[in-house]
Parts: sequence; C-alpha cells; structure tokens
Amino acid sequence: MSLGGEIDLYTAPRLHGELVTVLSEGHVQIVVDMSGVEFCDSTGMNVLLAAHRRAREHGGDLELAAPRPAIRKILHVTGLESVFTVLDESVAAAGQ
Repeated sequence: MSLGGEIDLYTAPRLHGELVTVLSEGHVQIVVDMSGVEFCDSTGMNVLLAAHRRAREHGGDLELAAPRPAIRKILHVTGLESVFTVLDESVAAAGQ
C-alpha cells in the first residue's frame, strides 16, 4: 500500500477504512510505502498504530517503508520507531 500527501485529521478516516478493509480480507503482512507522505499528525500515527496492533494480534505485522526525514523524526520523538519495523527502501524500489 502506497500513501502520499498528508495524513491528518481529515485524511486519516479514509486511511483507516482502507487498512480495515485490507485486514478484514485476511492480509496481516502489510507494508505501507510512506515515501510520498509529506506530513503525518498524531491522528494518522494512531491509525497506523491501531492497524499495526490488529495485524500483530493476527500473527502479522505492519511495516513502514521509506518514510521521509520529517516522518522519521516523528517516529523517533514519539518512540514509535521501536514499535514499527521501518524499512529504508520504498516498496517500488525493493521490488526492482
């Protein structure tokens, strides 16, 4: 799953819906390509964290791929870098 733009109070509900759909279809190994995300507020992080928790409850994981420096800083400051598996390459780059 690739994301772009901003994940905030206004866009987080759509992301939540997409992640719930993916998880309800039985996918528990999820890689979210963050290379196109310019901004993510606490609402967006909470959506990702809830999906991560649900994936882990079902034996899977939610990984974040190629977050930009601003997103990495948020992960570091909040301590979420130790919760999420953070991949250096984007999904597209890893597939090439």
